Amino acid sequence: MKIAFPVLENKGLDSDVHGHFGSAPFFVFVDLDTDSSEVLENPDQDHQHGNCNPLGALGGRRVDGVVVGGIGGGALKKLNNDGITVYRAVEGSVKENALLIKAGSLPVFEPNQVCGHHHGVQIEGCTH
Repeated sequence: MKIAFPVLENKGLDSDVHGHFGSAPFFVFVDLDTDSSEVLENPDQDHQHGNCNPLGALGGRRVDGVVVGGIGGGALKKLNNDGITVYRAVEGSVKENALLIKAGSLPVFEPNQVCGHHHGVQIEGCTH
């Protein structure tokens, strides 16, 4: 299973999982089957609000899931429509969250938990 983790700083598996998908400067990709990882700079980081291209942000890499602290409704829908499950991260590192996803302990993001506070409006249920 291949998982993408948006992160603010590139510290590999020790990177803290970022609270926003689209604005993350980097993604750490972890293959949970082989325990290998790689880091990619987010090529879609400077998009206009609401115009996140989540598949472009992942650099065209195929993943089975994304683990993130927060995500907008449009990005969640686009990822889900492409067969990618989005999980809600717990505070901590990529390594810690990877262990939790392996154990089946991370919840799946639901549409009522997305972020919507970029223009001073906080959607009830935003989880971070």
